[in-house]
Amino acid sequence: MSRLILAATLGANYGIYGPAFELGEHLPMQPGSEEYLHSEKYEIRVWDLANPNSLKGLITSVNDIRRAHPALQSDWSLQFHPTDNEQLIAYSKTSKDAADMLLVVVNLDPRNVQSGWVKVALKEFGMGAGDACEVHDLLTDAKYVWQGSRNFVQLNPSILPAHIFYVRPIA
Repeated sequence: MSRLILAATLGANYGIYGPAFELGEHLPMQPGSEEYLHSEKYEIRVWDLANPNSLKGLITSVNDIRRAHPALQSDWSLQFHPTDNEQLIAYSKTSKDAADMLLVVVNLDPRNVQSGWVKVALKEFGMGAGDACEVHDLLTDAKYVWQGSRNFVQLNPSILPAHIFYVRPIA
């Protein structure tokens, strides 16, 4: 999940290798090999696309978000933001007209809940240091009001290891 969200939001274009990625194929052909065991390169595979562990729903949601948000369709505005936890990465993208502002926070630890403070220079979003904004998590539909430049996040990788926030200043 983290790799998908990082690839889909850091770069304006990305691609994944179909069912192997979607279904989490990860057993190597041999230690140190990048090729996975039972690759369709060497045999005909029938994929269980109805597998409940599939990333299909998340892939669909992320692709819908990419289509709906011009900020993700360009790389020119990518800006990284400091966190107080090295297992969290935070970055933003803004559309050229500044109408679309997104902040992405991803837990880089695949096994443990990580939390910390994210510091965003609000002037980059056209806001003053003490201004409030609504952040709408486009993955979960949760909405939060953030005040000032430093705000708390907590991400559980077994549930969803990232936030893709649509940022809207509160007037």
